[in-house]
Amino acid sequence: MTVTSEPAPQPRTSTPATQHRTRFFDHRIPSLYAGRYRIDNHQTLKDLDGADRVIDATPQPFDVVQPRFSFDATGINAQFPVPDAVGTYSQTLAHINLDAPGLPWARLLGEGQPGAVPWMALLLFREDELPDDPDAVGLVATGSVRELLEGAHGPGAVPVIDPDSMRPDEYDEQCATVLVPNAVFDAVKPLPSEMGYLAHLREGGRPDATRAGDTPEPDEGELNAVLVANRFPAAAGGRHVVHMVSLEGHDRYLTTPAPADGVRLVSLASWSFTTEPDSGIGFGDLAQHLATTDGTTPRGADELRLRVPAPGPADASAERDEAVSRMQTGAVALPQRLETGERTFAFYRGPLTAQPAQALPAAAATRLDSPGEALIYLQRYGVFDTAYAAAFTTGRTLALADAEFRSALLEFRSAARTAARRLASHPELAARATATLTARQLTAPLAYEAFDRLLTEGDARSGGARLVQALDQAGPQLRAGRRRAAARARRSPGDVRAVLAQSGVASLLTQAAPDDFAKVTAWLDALRRLELLSLSHLVPDPRALPAESIRFAYLDAGWVRAAIDGALSVGVGHTLDADLNTLAANGGPVPKCAVLINSSLVANWPKAVITGYKGSGVVEPVREAVFGTQIRLALFPELIDRVELAEPPRGLCFGIGDVGTIELRAIDGDRIGHPLGEFPQPAGFARFLRPGGLDVLNVDGTGDALLPALSRAHGLEGSRRISSAQFALQMINAPQAQTFSRP
Repeated sequence: MTVTSEPAPQPRTSTPATQHRTRFFDHRIPSLYAGRYRIDNHQTLKDLDGADRVIDATPQPFDVVQPRFSFDATGINAQFPVPDAVGTYSQTLAHINLDAPGLPWARLLGEGQPGAVPWMALLLFREDELPDDPDAVGLVATGSVRELLEGAHGPGAVPVIDPDSMRPDEYDEQCATVLVPNAVFDAVKPLPSEMGYLAHLREGGRPDATRAGDTPEPDEGELNAVLVANRFPAAAGGRHVVHMVSLEGHDRYLTTPAPADGVRLVSLASWSFTTEPDSGIGFGDLAQHLATTDGTTPRGADELRLRVPAPGPADASAERDEAVSRMQTGAVALPQRLETGERTFAFYRGPLTAQPAQALPAAAATRLDSPGEALIYLQRYGVFDTAYAAAFTTGRTLALADAEFRSALLEFRSAARTAARRLASHPELAARATATLTARQLTAPLAYEAFDRLLTEGDARSGGARLVQALDQAGPQLRAGRRRAAARARRSPGDVRAVLAQSGVASLLTQAAPDDFAKVTAWLDALRRLELLSLSHLVPDPRALPAESIRFAYLDAGWVRAAIDGALSVGVGHTLDADLNTLAANGGPVPKCAVLINSSLVANWPKAVITGYKGSGVVEPVREAVFGTQIRLALFPELIDRVELAEPPRGLCFGIGDVGTIELRAIDGDRIGHPLGEFPQPAGFARFLRPGGLDVLNVDGTGDALLPALSRAHGLEGSRRISSAQFALQMINAPQAQTFSRP
């Protein structure tokens, strides 16, 4: 038995509350094999004179019934590759997962065969290998078991089955068979000594047993039998068909040549898939190229920054040093025409920088009202840095192009202006701003509000509502000659801008037009996440992000704030509008760093996982986006220490990695399943394939076999071998991952 943690892809995008546990077991040998049995018993009566009398009871026959010539497809838990799948599978060994955990060992393969050897196997065939199925789509011959044993299914040696082991009803069962030519069968057939290593039990369950010395009994409800093929799909691509076959009655052909007319095998289950041509460059190769220059030498930190390469000039001068210094931060030199008509150049960069952006001067930290205010003039060199001015113009252009945002912004400011002016004109309202004042009282017409108060306010003891009281008292007051007092003089409005400084007023003004305000803030938050910017804004020069590269960058919060100021500058008519913009500008945080990948890995593995880490904690990206087909962006809310790029999550499968190795894993101790390094060294799995060029795994045959090599790698010598469960653990093809650390 082997215990291991589920080989989930690393990194994870989140840490699950409960991790899954997977355990592997070698086999399940039954106490009674499938077959026909008879119970014989007798009684012995002792006579007083010493003569015994034996009474024989009627024999009691019984059968242990298990699938033999056919199999219900509902008993299949999983298949890999999945039926009709299309992908690159040339490094993967097909497998099938069965709900019945003991089925592969339910009967003996043949006379004298050990119980640990299953009677069934998983065989993979390519196009034009099976005469009755040249397209490898799963065509089979069908008929009764009687017809099979009589040779009526077609040519090929039929299984030799002991008639005494057959139940009468088995002859009439329907079964599917496939003819395998002798040359193909001899090339792909597993040896009996190998079959036990191509089958095992798998248990998935609670993570309450991860140590070899602390393992509960298997959970019967979580046990499955797994059969693994011994052959890789063709690297050239094409259609393949997988058959789960019965080798009962054919065991003699597993160690001797097959007959000339081939072998007719019972196919218990089958499925087909298509593998695409393998270019020889997989996920691991591409990820390794992103991280290294030659497969082993890590790329330098400077090479991984988002900037155009700018080597220092041979004849250094102050001007050239300044240019190189700015380009090393991620800026590029672009042509510029001044208002006077002169042509020169200016430095530009987007929100992503190769180095942390310099803090802006205190005077520039206030609100920007125009792009001219954001221009940085390098007086000593006579050129401009246009980064923040371009950001302001970009935000303004984006806002003008979005009619919904523009309308929402103007509507919000109009409603907020009305509310602010009312507070300035009615100090008694401002005094209630943080208590009972509502947004409706700031926006509804005052006449309506006054009439509502006449209807609702008043003292029930003195007659009810004020309007009712006034009407009741109007007649007597007129007859008595009373007149209404003169209206008080209208107060002049106070300082509207001063109202905004009062505690609680700002939050109340945002509710003057809540729906419009929500649209404005959502749009600005999207701008903070760079969702509204094109790739040319982020990477102004393609040389900063060449093909098959990964680059890391900081985010300049000042650039983003300038873009927001530009967006909010739309429709500003006076200072109050500009003040109201501050209510909308205080949105979510700006991301801190970014990862950009330009690689065919993006197109071929669109679900690859990018995970950031800070210390030991996972940092979830706040945004991921793909530009075109080859470029992927990930933004993180914190400055991360490292990032991991991993293959997409997938089910447990078996095979080898891109560079021709497997991950050696611990088979004992408290860390069963943990990686121990790449195997073999030097890389190259071709040494463990049978001769003939058909990509059949030499598990335990003659020559350089995989099983003894793996056993030696784990320190087992002589006849000592790893078990079938431990073999399965070594052959797990977990998703590959590449780590990049921040220097």
